[in-house]
Amino acid sequence: MTPVIDRIFRSFITEGRLDVVFSDGSRRTYVGTPGPVAAMRVLAPSVERRLIANPGLAFGEAYMDGLVEPVGCTLYDLLDLLMTNSMRAGHIGEAVAAVIRYGKRTWTQFNPASRSRRNVAHHYDLNGALYDLFLDSDRQYSCAYFPRGDETLEEAQVAKKRHIAAKLRLDRPDLEVLDIGSGWGGMALTLARDYGARVTGITLSEEQLAVSRRRAVEEGLADRVRFELVDYRDVTRRFDRIVSVGMFEHVGVGHYRQFFEKVRAILAPDGVMLLHSIGRNDGPGSTNPWIDRYIFPGGYSPALSETFAAIEKAGLWVTDCEILRLHYAQTIAHWRQRFAANRDRVAALYDERFCRMFEFYLAGAELSFRVQGHLNFQLQITRSIDAVPLTRDYMVEAERAGGPAAEPAAAPRRRVRGRKDRTAE
Repeated sequence: MTPVIDRIFRSFITEGRLDVVFSDGSRRTYVGTPGPVAAMRVLAPSVERRLIANPGLAFGEAYMDGLVEPVGCTLYDLLDLLMTNSMRAGHIGEAVAAVIRYGKRTWTQFNPASRSRRNVAHHYDLNGALYDLFLDSDRQYSCAYFPRGDETLEEAQVAKKRHIAAKLRLDRPDLEVLDIGSGWGGMALTLARDYGARVTGITLSEEQLAVSRRRAVEEGLADRVRFELVDYRDVTRRFDRIVSVGMFEHVGVGHYRQFFEKVRAILAPDGVMLLHSIGRNDGPGSTNPWIDRYIFPGGYSPALSETFAAIEKAGLWVTDCEILRLHYAQTIAHWRQRFAANRDRVAALYDERFCRMFEFYLAGAELSFRVQGHLNFQLQITRSIDAVPLTRDYMVEAERAGGPAAEPAAAPRRRVRGRKDRTAE
């Protein structure tokens, strides 16, 4: 142990208690105000040096390599303590690294079509059997919705799709719907099967495309749902509705205006979009370097301020905004439990290092929602001021019915004084 790492831990731990066994066998205890308690062992001097300069990357890599071990606690317990303190105290090395990351984020999130495809393949083109081991049967790889709080994962994912469908205002059959980032097809198939929509799902994942197309055929929906390997920037025809769940995090800050301008160009004048994304409560920031390198290269959880600014510049209306706070934490808790129960099967697909990487990812992701201000937001977006009714009652009615509800009359069309009338565009 060096005096520098000891000094950093003493200033860093302001809440809870951390016991550390360093690589030379020395032991130290760091105590703050009452809070989480955990212990760890560091097995190599090189890890201690790296924890000084760039802990956001070094700690995850050390855990993957077996060079940091929780002692008498779980990885989740250890990360709970460390991530809680990272929100309340300073680590000079991490502070400097964060400033550098923020300065570089335009480049790290530069996602032209070719780079977007590589980024997507990095995570979503893994062995498909992996996702069957921890996701629900519909392979919904995004935040579920827990209206009561005690739903099973399957129930909560069904509720999520119903919640989103209600906001899309699917008030008549055969609406043309675009699903941007359609994943393994669950949302698109649901909208076609349960709401009578005609859906085009687009993805950049070869693995997801193959699964989605197979599911459409197996469910007898190939005449109503089609899936394409297409970048959102290449879509040209118009749609009555657009939905995007868990894709906006991969767009990149520098492309937000381009994204919403494309939405405006392909959304019908009276159309409705529902955007579902992870976000952050603490303003613009940068992506954790370990997550960027190993899990979601080019990914970023946007602040609402960044998102709204781009929507405004594109000339769109936000007609509804909902913040889902702990729903994703509950979702990932289910995923962690399922992953742990199937850990041996995951190791057979990959190896021990992969298992440790995914455990670190899932535990850290859950805690980012519990202690670090992450959230999910759902934005209903339109081109026209009067594309949806004046109140939200129609959403509640549709959601309770589990399908389209009788709609109240839309707001009357009128020109807003001093502003350009966009309804005819």
